[in-house]
Amino acid sequence: MYGYPKTPKHIRDLNSFGPKCEEIFAKVDIHTVQDFMNIEPFELYQKSLTIKGVGLNLMYAILGARENISWLEIKNTRKLEILLRLDDMGIAPK
Repeated sequence: MYGYPKTPKHIRDLNSFGPKCEEIFAKVDIHTVQDFMNIEPFELYQKSLTIKGVGLNLMYAILGARENISWLEIKNTRKLEILLRLDDMGIAPK
């Protein structure tokens, strides 16, 4: 599933995530890996913006977790593409 040889059991087990991400997603009604994989990444980020402390690194982590690669790789290779998409959605950081 999405670059994982075996589907992780918990959100915190996905690449780029840990217990904090699992807590954030629970607040927006994402409780399982399947829930996470079923929601569009930019929609999930937008929903998560209502939670104090959420920033752009979460967007990189969401994409990294979906693709099973480091959030830093996402940041270093796709930052402009992501920022343009967020700008189109009206939610790019200032």
